[in-house]
Amino acid sequence: MNLVITVVGQDKVGIVAKVSAVVAGNQGNIIDLSQRVMSGGLFTMIMQISLLDSEKFNNLQRELEELEKDLNVKIMVQREDIFRAMHRI
Repeated sequence: MNLVITVVGQDKVGIVAKVSAVVAGNQGNIIDLSQRVMSGGLFTMIMQISLLDSEKFNNLQRELEELEKDLNVKIMVQREDIFRAMHRI
């Protein structure tokens, strides 16, 4: 199962590392990652991952929701096929 994880919020040390650790802890493999710090310190990241065990999806989502609160950022997890369908013109 491929997923797209987006993160938006104020830049701070460790965002990429902590999100990556949650992904790895749930048997996820990072396929692609793009991140940028925009003017005013706004951090944005889009991460495409492959989740080796689809049974881990709910746990991954729950752990990222907890991390979202800890980091005070917005984290969204979507299945890649749904993400692509939503952004098709």
